[in-house]
Amino acid sequence: MSVELLLPVNNEAILGLSMLPKQVIGKNIDIHTIESGLPELKGIEIAIIGLAEQRNSFFANTQYDVNKFRKAFYELYPGNWNLKIADLGDLPNGAKIQDTYFAIKEIGYHLKQMNITPVFIGGSHDLIFPLYQVFQQFKQLVNMVSVDRSFDFSQEDELISGRSYMSKIIMEKPNVLNNYTNIGYQNYYCALEEKDLMNKLYFEGNRLGQVLDDVRLVEPIFRDADIVGFDMKCLSWEAIADPLKGQPNGIDSRSICALSRYAGISDRVEFMGLYELPSTPMMDQLAAQMVWYFIEGFQYRLDEYPVNINDDFLKYSVTLSNQTIVFYKSEKSNRWWMELTNDTHLDNKTKTITLLACTKNDYESALQDIIPERWYNAIRRLN
Repeated sequence: MSVELLLPVNNEAILGLSMLPKQVIGKNIDIHTIESGLPELKGIEIAIIGLAEQRNSFFANTQYDVNKFRKAFYELYPGNWNLKIADLGDLPNGAKIQDTYFAIKEIGYHLKQMNITPVFIGGSHDLIFPLYQVFQQFKQLVNMVSVDRSFDFSQEDELISGRSYMSKIIMEKPNVLNNYTNIGYQNYYCALEEKDLMNKLYFEGNRLGQVLDDVRLVEPIFRDADIVGFDMKCLSWEAIADPLKGQPNGIDSRSICALSRYAGISDRVEFMGLYELPSTPMMDQLAAQMVWYFIEGFQYRLDEYPVNINDDFLKYSVTLSNQTIVFYKSEKSNRWWMELTNDTHLDNKTKTITLLACTKNDYESALQDIIPERWYNAIRRLN
């Protein structure tokens, strides 16, 4: 079985756990240890998995120690959770990086079958690629969200690396990528050719300034996501308290935790990963808190996907100059969706309707005769 490849948690991570109060997370989750073995997977809802694969990483010369994340995470107190959580241990590197990809794909496939949401910690950002391949095996369309300072399309001969994995994904056959959204990109880290490709494929991008101005505006993006990857190079140096491993501009620690909570509360997100982690004590704590917020969001999932508009939803039809857009508002969560109509036959007599998550701002823009950009891009991808 694929998960049997996982190694037990290093004793270094659980050393001193017995001295902590009984309420801490480390004493209330199942941990894969040498003594106890791999936890029983049945009933587990969230699984933590450490990755050490750094061969394509920006930090290839400095290995991130996942056990330091664990020590920080185990010491936290849980929220009002009734979830079954397990730390399944670490995936060792394959002889070749392709072997690591294969192992991650097999583990992801197995956990998806069991309705377990894994959170991957460590390694390079291209390790999100085998998670995409899981959806290929299921023949299921997938929406990917990357919190990253760049778009990660190839600019070199090497087709897949931590900086170019998206090129591999869009060229893969069969292609099951419905949408790719970048959150927090910075223009000076993105080539013009990459921006042109994003526009051509009607993918979405939210600049760093937009995210920091109002982080709540990107919540609908996570609501529609199946895979979420955080490239931790997106952080400002203040967030990791090390100017040598950070950058002048980036996402701050409070905002990154809010984004992680949005990923958790999304009813659709099935895979999450924290990649490209710099080795600093502050990063250990921040990663632990991000996972805490993801679990906190997961606890309060509202079970609104698939969206059932016949149950506690208000409908609003907005007529623009050349288009009518139908909006729905949930009376349970106060969240908004837009209706998308796809013509499935040339005679236009048969249509399929899907819903796209949005904000109240999108509804108010439509009232001002402004077509919401998310709606426009989604319609172009459909038709």
